[in-house]
Parts: sequence; C-alpha cells; structure tokens
Amino acid sequence: MSNLLRFIISKTQLAETSVKNTVALLNEDCTIPFISRYRKEATGNLDEVQIGDIVKYKEEFEALEKRKTAILKALEEQEVLTSELEAKIKGCTDLTTLEDLYLPYKKKRKTKAETARKNGLEPLAKIIMSQNANDIESIAYTYVKGEITSTEDALEGARHIIAEWINERTDVRNNIRKQLERYAIISTKVIKTKKEDEKAQKFRDYFAWEESLNRIPSHRLLAILRAEAEGFIRVKIEIDNESALHKIENKIIRSQNACADQIELAIADAYKRLLFPSLSNEALQIAKDKADASAISVFANNLKQLLLGSPLGEKRVLAIDPGFRSGCKVVCLDAQGQLQHNENIYPHAPKNDSIGAMNTISALADTYKIEAIAIGNGTASRETEALIREIHFKKDVQVFVVSEAGASIYSASKIAREEFPDYDVTVRGSVSIGRRLQDPLAELVKIDAKSIGVGQYQHDVDQSKLQKQLDIVVENCVNSVGVNINTASKSLLSYVSGIGPKLAENIFNYRNENGVFTSRNEIKKVPRLGGKAFEQGAAFLRIKEAKNPLDNSAVHPESYKIVQKMAKDLKVSVEDLIGNTVLLQKINLKNYSSETVGLLTLEDILKELEKPGLDIREEAIAFSFNQNIKTINDLEEGQLLPGIVNNITNFGCFVDVGIKESGLIHVSNLSDSFVKDVNDHVHLHQQIIVKVLEIDAVRKRIQLKLHK
Repeated sequence: MSNLLRFIISKTQLAETSVKNTVALLNEDCTIPFISRYRKEATGNLDEVQIGDIVKYKEEFEALEKRKTAILKALEEQEVLTSELEAKIKGCTDLTTLEDLYLPYKKKRKTKAETARKNGLEPLAKIIMSQNANDIESIAYTYVKGEITSTEDALEGARHIIAEWINERTDVRNNIRKQLERYAIISTKVIKTKKEDEKAQKFRDYFAWEESLNRIPSHRLLAILRAEAEGFIRVKIEIDNESALHKIENKIIRSQNACADQIELAIADAYKRLLFPSLSNEALQIAKDKADASAISVFANNLKQLLLGSPLGEKRVLAIDPGFRSGCKVVCLDAQGQLQHNENIYPHAPKNDSIGAMNTISALADTYKIEAIAIGNGTASRETEALIREIHFKKDVQVFVVSEAGASIYSASKIAREEFPDYDVTVRGSVSIGRRLQDPLAELVKIDAKSIGVGQYQHDVDQSKLQKQLDIVVENCVNSVGVNINTASKSLLSYVSGIGPKLAENIFNYRNENGVFTSRNEIKKVPRLGGKAFEQGAAFLRIKEAKNPLDNSAVHPESYKIVQKMAKDLKVSVEDLIGNTVLLQKINLKNYSSETVGLLTLEDILKELEKPGLDIREEAIAFSFNQNIKTINDLEEGQLLPGIVNNITNFGCFVDVGIKESGLIHVSNLSDSFVKDVNDHVHLHQQIIVKVLEIDAVRKRIQLKLHK
C-alpha cells in the first residue's frame, strides 16, 4: 500500500479498495458527482461526502510531501542533512511535527541568540548545559572581551543561546502544546476608550469574558476575534505558567549547582519570550481553524438547502421588487424566465397610488396569464404583499414572498449585464426575484455564494477554504438536480460535472448559433468538448423532447445499451419501458450485470426508468405572514406567529416573521430535549410556527421558541 493510501485510510477509516479506486478515478480527472453517481462499483458505493474527504486528504498529503521536498532540499544545501534526520522528515505525517524538525535549521532573522554566537558565547552555553561546572562565574569571565564587557553579559548571552535550544526541542514544545490543548483559557477585556463606542455595543457580551479554549463554540470565538480585529477588546490566552515551567525544568535540569540556576533563568526566558507566544498563537490558530471549519460547514449546509429549495417550476410569474419613494419595479416573466414586460408602480408613500397600482397588477396578470406573484422581502415588502392580497384576480394567482439576498449583487454583475444589456439594475433585480421563485438553483448559481446571506461569520473565516467548499456544494447540487442544456445559463452550465466556465461558454454559443440540442450525441459537436468532458457531464445534461427518451434522464449514455437490451428482452421499445412499473418489475437485474456494471448501477438505472428526470426538490408552497405584525413594536410575548427559517447557525436558527428584524430560536428553544444538531429540527426556508419569548426593541433582538 502506498503512503498516500495509508495516509487517507488513517484519516477516513474507509476500505482500502474504495480509497485506491477513488484515487485512481480522481487521477483520471473524474469529478466527485460523476464518481459518486456512476462509479459505485469501483468505490464501494461511497457518497459525495466520503469522496470529498478523500479529495481533501489527498490534497493534504500532497501538500505535506511538497513541504518535505522543500525542507530536504534546504537541509542538503546547508549540508546538515543526516540519514537519521532524513528518515524522521520522510516519516512525518503532519505539518506541525515537520516544522518542529526543521526549526533548528531554519534561517532566522537577527536574534539575541545569533548575536551571542557572534560574540563567541556558544561554548559557554554548552558548558552550562553540561551541568558539570561549579564555578560558572569564573568560566564566564574568560569570555569577557569585545562586545561582552562583564560576566553578566557573558552569562546573559549564553542564556539566550540556551533559550533558543530549549525553544527548538520537540519534546518541550509538544508538552506545552498538550497543556494548551487541555487547559488553555481564552479571556477578553474591553479597551477602555472603546467601551462606550456605539459600534462596540454588539460585542458587549465580550467586554469581560473567560472560557476554556477547547470548549468555546465556533460562533463565539469568531465573534471575539472579530471584536479584537475591530479594536474593541484585547484577547489573551493563558495556562498555569508555574506548572508549565516546572515541567520544562524537570525535563532539562538534572543538577543543583550554579549551572542549574542559569538554565532555570534560560527556561523562564525561553518560555516567556519564545515558547509561549509562539505556541499560544498556534493554539489560538488551531481553535480558529476548527471554528472556521464549523462555520464553513454551517454555511455549506445552509447553501445546499437554499440551492435545493422548492422550485415553482415553469410557470408564468409577475415579480415585484418593492420600494417606497422610488416605487415598486414590476416585471412579467414567461414560463422559461424570459422577460416579457417591465414597469413601475407607486402604491406607497409619498405617491400613495394604491388604486392605480392594483389596476396595473390586475391588468398585467390578465395580459401575461400570470400564475404566481413573487415579492421581494426587502423594504416595503409587507405593505406590497398586503396590497397584492387585496386584488381580486380573474384566475387563481399564488403569492410568494421571496428572499432577495444578493439580488443587488447579481443586478450589477457582468452576468446580469450580459443577460440584460438594455435594462438597468432595477429591472435585473426584479427578474432575479421572479426567477428565484421559478428555479432557485438556476438563479442563485449566478451570485457569489458569500453574498446570499445564509452563513455564520462567513467573512471572518479562511476565504479560500470557504470558496472551495461552497464551489463543491454548488457543483453537487447542480448535478444532483440535472440541467436542461437548452435553457441553462452559462453560470449553471459551468457547474455541470466536467464542464467548467470555458466549455459552458462554448455550449452557450453553440446553442445560440445552431439552435437547441436535439440529442446528447450532438453535445460532442461543441468546440473543445472532448471525450472526457462528455463522459463526465453528459448524464447531468438533460434534453427535453429528445428523440431518445433516455436523453432526458439520469441514465448515462454508456448504459444506453443495457436499457435497450432490457427493452428488447421484454419485446417493447425503450419508450414503452420508461415509467411502466409493471414491466420494470419483471426485470431480473442479475441478467445484466458484468465486470464493469454491477447491481448498484443497475438499481440506479431501474429507479431512473421508473421516474425519469424526476426533480428531487419539493414543490414551492405559498405562505402568508400575520398581516397584523408589521414592526417589532407589534410583537407581544406569548404570541404564536407563522415564520420562515432564513438562516441556520450552530447556536440556533433565525426566523423571518414578516418584519425587518429576524427572530432567533436559540438551540435550547428548539426542543424540550437536548439538541445535537439544529438541522435535525429545522431546515432553511421551512415554514414553521413560533412563540415569541422575549422582545428587546432597543437592541432589535427577538427571542423565539419553536412551537410544535
């Protein structure tokens, strides 16, 4: 077994064969969605998360190996690489141990120890560390020359060298690491001059805070670090210094003479000046990394739920971006989301033309055969919703309030300008609101995920790790739903397995020049879309009303022959086989298995044939807030209100009850029993009933409880 496989297995505890085959597929440039869906026999039915872990640890191992190579090269150039040191470096399985091994040989900036060495004090330091000399003062006197003008200068310089040696000892560093890991306390103190600062008030809970570093929740640590970064508080990491020093002394001091006294002073210096500052920062960074991982996981889960939100489907929509002074921008979209009409209405102050606005909406609903109305949830949303519900439409029209988070980002983006070059940002924003109702996934992929507003301190975490994880989530969501190649935007196409931005543009341009695709085979005609890209992406690209019905299914083209043989054996056409439960139940899958296609793949094919192209998402359901609640001042303790979950964090979830401020259901108020995971009780955009527990109008905070 290779070192790579051994490393991944130690981290994931997955079967060797599964890891080996998955790594081989990844090395062939296969994507996670493709591997998890169409290579189940090879992976042993690993899901996207497990394959994602293999990718993560594969990259971690490769980064470790790259660093080892760089360090070994540096040590060779310094001519200090021994066979023993080389073996230790090659055997390292983590970056921390590797960097500790390299620390004594690392090129340093000018240090106190380096200055002491230049003054010839290293021999004195070695004598002291031998702990055999008794009259160390007399020995030190022999080193008084040049820059060294006294025995104390000589002893101090020697101690600086000893302190550096102690700092470079792996056993000492690991001992302090363990103490920090188990016993470190993080404490905060407000900066006096900032105590009354208005911006600091949101962090006032942390003006004087103390907590175990290894138990602090991720959201609290990130809040504390943000408060420190903004200059409102000071943060300190502490352990029992006396105990830490005592442990180091026990490791190093083995005599009771004058040398021991000097070493004790050097240990104290090493600890205060070198070890503790470095390792406490390292401990804080480790805690920050864990907090980042937790926050990124929360964001990724939220994003997945948001992207897989209920679509209304191909229905004609009238969308409204509400506003007061500037009016409400109204657009009409056809069932495919194409803009048919736009205009402004002014139902609210200062114009107050509610009658004219209602007449306009009613007329537009008739003219464009509107089936649903989408209202953005920003300024004037409640007032606009109330107005719309007063209109007596000739036909049933569903009314939805849609989150407009990130719509302004989209409307000013290059993507929006390309889609609507002749319209301003208000029209683009309204179109986005309408399309979000029709198909949240197709519209939201056009917006930077960090701008959608469903995270927890997303701007405080490692941005490259966040972006990487969010890209994976978007890719998995897009491919789990599938994409209509004839209507998809470039943004949506770019997330299809094996496609990417450049090929997405080529597909988009080919479609514009040649008309709609009529078969999956035609996809091969797209410039630069080779065999590998077709293999990875074809099954995720759907073609409605294709001659071959399998082209509008999740059955991979490589398996078409299997389906054709099934149909032939049953003496029916493929078209007759699809959706025919009676016929499908007659199929004995064992008759179609082979070395490359096993029962796992065949079972997937059968499920797809039962309901080809089935959307895994639930259908959108209309929702209405309590029309009597318009501001925080209308709330009363004990009220039961309808609400929509609009954000999920580790400490609870936020709920839109139809006013500007979202209320918080703290994790302790989600259930009468212990809550391990908020997602076990609620999901994003879920319609729920909440009970108002507490209202803080000054701080604009609302405490809620989930009502069963």
